[in-house]
Amino acid sequence: MAAITVPQHRSSKTESYVDNKRKEDIRHANIVAARAVANAVRTSLGPKGMDKMISTSSEEVIITNDGATILNKMQVLQPAAKMLVELSKSQDSAAGDGTTTVVVIAGALLEQCLLLLSHGIHPTVVSDSLHKAAVKAVDVLTAMAVPVELSDRDSLVKSASTSLNSKVVSQYSTLLAPLAVDAVLSVVDNAKPDMVDLRDVKIVKKLGGTVDDTELVKGLVFDKKVSHAAGGPTRMENAKIAVIQFQISPPKTDIEQSIVVSDYSQMDRILKEERSYILGMIKKIKATGCNVLLIQKSILRDAVTDLSLHYLAKAKILVIKDVERDEIEFITKTLNCLPIANIEHFRAEKLGYADLVEEVSLGDGKIVKINGIKEMGKTTTVLVRGSNQLVLDEAERSLHDALCVVRCLVAKRFLIAGGGAPEIELSRQLGAWAKVLHGMEGYCVRAFAEALEVIPYTLAENAGLNPIAIVTELRNRHAQGEINAGINVRKGQITNILEENVVQPLLVSTSAITLATECVRMILKIDDIVTVR
Repeated sequence: MAAITVPQHRSSKTESYVDNKRKEDIRHANIVAARAVANAVRTSLGPKGMDKMISTSSEEVIITNDGATILNKMQVLQPAAKMLVELSKSQDSAAGDGTTTVVVIAGALLEQCLLLLSHGIHPTVVSDSLHKAAVKAVDVLTAMAVPVELSDRDSLVKSASTSLNSKVVSQYSTLLAPLAVDAVLSVVDNAKPDMVDLRDVKIVKKLGGTVDDTELVKGLVFDKKVSHAAGGPTRMENAKIAVIQFQISPPKTDIEQSIVVSDYSQMDRILKEERSYILGMIKKIKATGCNVLLIQKSILRDAVTDLSLHYLAKAKILVIKDVERDEIEFITKTLNCLPIANIEHFRAEKLGYADLVEEVSLGDGKIVKINGIKEMGKTTTVLVRGSNQLVLDEAERSLHDALCVVRCLVAKRFLIAGGGAPEIELSRQLGAWAKVLHGMEGYCVRAFAEALEVIPYTLAENAGLNPIAIVTELRNRHAQGEINAGINVRKGQITNILEENVVQPLLVSTSAITLATECVRMILKIDDIVTVR
């Protein structure tokens, strides 16, 4: 039997070195790009953080310090840096607040990873150690947390205020925080007490006035006028409201075609038919006792014509037209009625009932309010006011964050201190745990612990304090057992943050650490970028 000799290729050191060098370069480039994104939003962290002015390609100007909004509007091209933008979106959907925090933590973790990789530790070892540290961190945070009841309204308001204090509209937090708490608590379903659907809280923006004029409305608000082209009513008491999805206008042919009418008598006949067709529909509507019509916007043909508006005005029916299709579900849930898709299905049992529907002048425009709804669904409306469009948009974003914070507390009823206290405590406990671990794991966990100090460091830096002195003093206080000691940026010193009412939901912190770690682990595992054209 002949032996087959396989020629052995001697791999020279140079070749293997070049191969690894490419992987290291890709990893290094990814980490640097992602850190650049994190550093861009770092200055907007905390109550003394700076705001960003964003000018979009469509010449729209946005002023905000909400991390998710800033990153969303940034045109990031590098794939790894895009992951940080997605990370911020994930935090926004999971907790609603802490969108800047999660990106800053991810940036600090990546900085530590770069250091560990330069010491020759394998990326997989670093990745696994980070996962272990994140799990341990969540346990430490849960042990620190203070339980809260939904009946304890003060604690919920404090938590919403903390979220609002870092926003552009922070001076209005005393008004917006209780408003957010009341809005969320009014839509909590007793059948599912841990779930809050924020789609049940509708935010209506109206230019004019100041943020102080923002109010919570138990009912419905439409940012449009009543259609009174034909002199119809603008106020209706004991309203019977129908939400219709069909058109009160002459029918069109199914295919595009033009009809030429040359005879006057034929023309009269067409107009007569149109009138009798519309009149027939309005008689059916009036027969049910309906006196308020909400008409869905139509694409194919006009939802209402001048003729139908004239007849509706004669029948003393109040008309609100051009209701958006995506608002129909919210409206029908609030009014506890059914949308009507065809005139043949128009029945009294499908109507909603309210004490009053009226048109109100507000600023330089008008709105329609529906109050005193009978058997109202679990929904609420917030009417936000602002002196200009920039303030109005930012007030809406800030209010959304405050609503999300209260939603977090409904889902997971625990509070923890803010002001960098949980991060320093985590850093201290994980540092102590790292000493017990053997081998490379200990190094990696210690690096994780050091990375978490970026939050108190940045808070102090943004408030114009001496970050090194503040963080050192903070470590010292925590080592003495003061687990709720944090940075009070208003006084410029370290105090018991729980007593200062600076609190946040546990869910915001745990999801920030979990999501940031997941994102960093993913970036670490990438060793090549393949571009497919």
